[in-house]
Parts: sequence; structure tokens; C-alpha cells
Amino acid sequence: MSGLVAVKARLERACLRVGRDPAEVRLIAVSKGYDAASVRENVLAHGHHLLGESRIQEWRAKSAELADVQWHLIGTLQTNKVKYCRAFHTLHSLNSERLADALEAYGERHDHTFRVLLEVNVAGEANKQGVALPDAEALVRYAHSLPHVDVAGLMTIAPYAGDPEAARPAFRALRGLRDKLALRELSMGMSGDFEVAAEEGATYVRVGSALFS
Repeated sequence: MSGLVAVKARLERACLRVGRDPAEVRLIAVSKGYDAASVRENVLAHGHHLLGESRIQEWRAKSAELADVQWHLIGTLQTNKVKYCRAFHTLHSLNSERLADALEAYGERHDHTFRVLLEVNVAGEANKQGVALPDAEALVRYAHSLPHVDVAGLMTIAPYAGDPEAARPAFRALRGLRDKLALRELSMGMSGDFEVAAEEGATYVRVGSALFS
């Protein structure tokens, strides 16, 4: 069984455990660190075309070799890289007014609206990007005021732990904020904890290594 098939089966079981329709959760295959040939063999060959990249430079090289892909940017975005982002379906890492302003300025010049998720540092970890949980609502309101920035939801990376259950409080807190703000998308869960994320309401899970092992 391929890694992709196994992950999709685990994702389906997680959804069914809590009475969710598995179709509500979309799997982003994280291709960071894997070359185009490996992505074709392990992901595209199995009919899966939703991919996530963390770094613009790596994405630019890889995307030239991969066709028929819906790309998501899941890593930190610098303002000077905004000009490359029109090709992405969704940007998962809006984390400041400065970045929102850069997206708005570019979008206005090029008649393009960026679909974004606000990255929230739920646990307040010093080594992670993202807006602090208490400040997230204000940034969402600010971004909503920008006509070329469409805030579709929220994203987080849970604190690393050996036990996937340790991620549950962070995922639950993000879902609560999403519901309060009346947004739709929740991007949360990676290879080690995506099943818990699905149980807690994720609409996107971002899985890399489990697909290629």
C-alpha cells in the first residue's frame, strides 16, 4: 500500500470516529524536500493533485516540472516574495498587517485577490511564526478591510510532542476562534497529528513524510 493510500485511509477513519464526512477534510501533500520525480511517483501517480510547498525558491524549480497541480503555500512568506504568489490557490501564513498590506498592494496593481489563512501561534511558542491568539481577531478584521485579501480561515502548527493527543488543545482552541470569527477553513495537523486534527475540525491537513515513507 502506498503512503498516500495509507494516509487517506487513516484520515477517513479519523473522520468517521467523530461523525464527519471525510470529504470535508482535504489532504495537502507537502512536497518540501522531495524532488519532482518523487512527487510524481508517490503523489500525482495516485491521482492526488493538491500540493503544499514551504519555500518559494524550491517551489519555483519544482512547479516547472509538475503539471495540473493546485499549489498551497504553507511556509512563511516574506513580503518581497509576494510577486510569485499569484499561482497559489491559498496562502496559509498571513501573520502581520505588513504582509497583508504587501498582498493588497500587489493585488490592487495586478487585479488579483489572494486567498489567505491567518497563521495563529496558539501555544505562544517563541520559535514559531504566527500571530498570538489574543491578537488574531484584530488582524482578521484588518485583513477583511482589504479588498484584494480574502481571509478564508485559520492555520496553526501544534507544539511538537511524541503523543498526538498533546496537540488536541491547540486544535480545539483554533476551532473555537474560527467559529467565533465565522470563518470556514482550518489548516491544522501534520504527519504526526493529522488524525487528531481531523477529529477536531480541520478542513486541511498538511502531510509530508508519511506520504513518502
